[in-house]
Amino acid sequence: MKMTCIIVEDEPMARNLLQEYIDKIPSLELVRAISDPLEAMNVLREQEVDLLFLDVQMPHLTGISLLKVLKTKPIVILTTAYSEYAIEGYELDVTDYLLKPITFERFLKAVEKASAIRQKDIQIEPPKTSIPERNPTETESSSPHFIFVKDGTKLVKLRLSDIMYIEGLKDYVKIHTPGRNITTLQRLKTLEDMLPTDKFIRIHHSYIIAVEWIDVVHRDQVEIGSDSLPVSDTYRKGFRDFITDPRFGLNE
Repeated sequence: MKMTCIIVEDEPMARNLLQEYIDKIPSLELVRAISDPLEAMNVLREQEVDLLFLDVQMPHLTGISLLKVLKTKPIVILTTAYSEYAIEGYELDVTDYLLKPITFERFLKAVEKASAIRQKDIQIEPPKTSIPERNPTETESSSPHFIFVKDGTKLVKLRLSDIMYIEGLKDYVKIHTPGRNITTLQRLKTLEDMLPTDKFIRIHHSYIIAVEWIDVVHRDQVEIGSDSLPVSDTYRKGFRDFITDPRFGLNE
């Protein structure tokens, strides 16, 4: 299956070079090549793609700013002439960072990394037809109580009740359980979509936690066992609203 991709690059020469590289790779299908980041923002909101080649420095809106406003992000490969944006890019779950001038060899390596992530997502994501839609009259016991994740060459079954929290690590996630930790090539957003929203909540760009494993909430920190996890500004209100829900018997 081909990966659909979009180029967002305001420099014509750089944009044309990326198009040439994409044309050489049979597994890629170019959907759009866009020079205006504001136009790109609208396109990405309306059209789902697998891979985004994104320039960092552009007029009106930087690539970093564009990523911050997108609610749903494809796999992202940043392109820029300035290496200082690399750290901030990785904090936004960017898959790779291409420094201009970009060689085809380096471009191919980044695409292979993106392809691996895409393939893992397809393998791990449960088929939409495998789990029937819930009938409002069904009880909670009818919901799946486990997920499968890749651990090296193995497919491991994890009970949801054993998951304490999940930590995002660039291209990987680390799933913390009482007995062991499992590191798997997976995007945090994909796992978030698989988990029941009444049992798990995201508190940070890098953390999803299980509500039943929370020991202490203190200001902007959540304690789970011996670990203290930060609650970021982005997720603070949603988290506070969640834990003060009447079903938990909590009040502000």
